[in-house]
Amino acid sequence: MTTQQLILSAVLATMVFSVALELKLADFTRVAQQPRAVACGLIPQFVLLPVGTWLATLVLDLPPNVEAAMILVAACPGGSLSNVITHFGRGNTALSVSISAVAALLALFLTPFNFTWMMSTNPATAGWMRTLAIDPSDIWWSLLALLAIPMALGLTLGARWPAFAEKIRKPLGTFSIVALLAFIALGLISQRALLTAQIVPQFVIVVLHNASGLLMGYLCALAFRVAERDRRAIMIEGGMQNSGLALGIIAVQFNADLGMVIIASLWGIWHIVSGLTLAGFWRRKDARLAH
Repeated sequence: MTTQQLILSAVLATMVFSVALELKLADFTRVAQQPRAVACGLIPQFVLLPVGTWLATLVLDLPPNVEAAMILVAACPGGSLSNVITHFGRGNTALSVSISAVAALLALFLTPFNFTWMMSTNPATAGWMRTLAIDPSDIWWSLLALLAIPMALGLTLGARWPAFAEKIRKPLGTFSIVALLAFIALGLISQRALLTAQIVPQFVIVVLHNASGLLMGYLCALAFRVAERDRRAIMIEGGMQNSGLALGIIAVQFNADLGMVIIASLWGIWHIVSGLTLAGFWRRKDARLAH
């Protein structure tokens, strides 16, 4: 793991820790009593977005590497950032964490499965077919270091020393938002060589692709008739894919193909922007209703 990846992991773990300070074990107990909501959050990630993406790549006449990148991103699970965005948007954070944890485990099997069948059944990408093997240690690292450990520490601190937890909660929350904005800025800087007029079509594809994930999450939540806070969590989980995992796979399996890297990198930047925008909208909506 590079120094940059270690720093990013530490920042993400801090974000999850700050979110956990406001949670109680009772929040997870309520989620466990409603497994339907967790299932609802998994369907957009592993069924609706992959199938929708596959159909879109069959209809659109795009370069094979662009279609392959879209398929790969759609096959990846959500990441830890979805929990922070859900919390900021006042969604059901416990549900978001539960969905992320289950999705990380399912990804060991479903990400290679979805990627393989989508690539092999699309004539444009069939020639790009690779045997995709995700290292389980990568998934377990994300699950333990970026989710389970900081979540457990935050829950423990909040339960045993509530006054101290309340004191540090707001500064850490502010840090989380600043860090998210910094991710966007650093992403733009690191990819500045790619940010030319030539990538406008790819950017449009990423925006529409991400919007479709958010929409599928929203529609699935409506179909399951879950509560408003649950709906927010499911919508964010549907639209925030682990583009970092996708970039790692592209580097190993596809020799860092430039077209694929551009799609995955733009996803990594844009899904934070769209997620923060949605969260900000929900916060303003709650403020209006409070008055």
